[in-house]
Amino acid sequence: MDLILWRHCEAEPGEPDLGRRLTSKGAKQAERMAAWLDAHLPDTCRILVSPADRAQQTAAALGRKFKTVPELAPGAPVSQVLAAVNWPDSREPVLVVGHQPTLGTLASFLLSGEEAYWSVKKGAVWWLTNRDRMGSAAVVLRVAIGPEFV
Repeated sequence: MDLILWRHCEAEPGEPDLGRRLTSKGAKQAERMAAWLDAHLPDTCRILVSPADRAQQTAAALGRKFKTVPELAPGAPVSQVLAAVNWPDSREPVLVVGHQPTLGTLASFLLSGEEAYWSVKKGAVWWLTNRDRMGSAAVVLRVAIGPEFV
């Protein structure tokens, strides 16, 4: 299973938290990363997005259909995200558009087996693959890239 983590792009400060919107810089970051993702994501990829406005705007830049998943809201625990994406049993790739610290903690858990604080930059994509080799499962980081590099 491929699990692609995309942190929302730069957002304005303010309250309520779920209503924070992308800045003009954030909108440009979303456009750049969306173009890269669109060139690399399979057509069968499911796209699951936090209900926060900034995540919705980030995902919308991709121009593909997506599903809003309340379980991906800011502060979601790793176990909740894994259940929402059906890890590791999904037969199709899944793109999650979400937040820190959840995405960094999720990446650390899948790659190291422990929940630790790993920083995922605003607008960055981390592409993970769950591989089964000779009966042994391993999670591999395929790509970690920020909007400034695409």
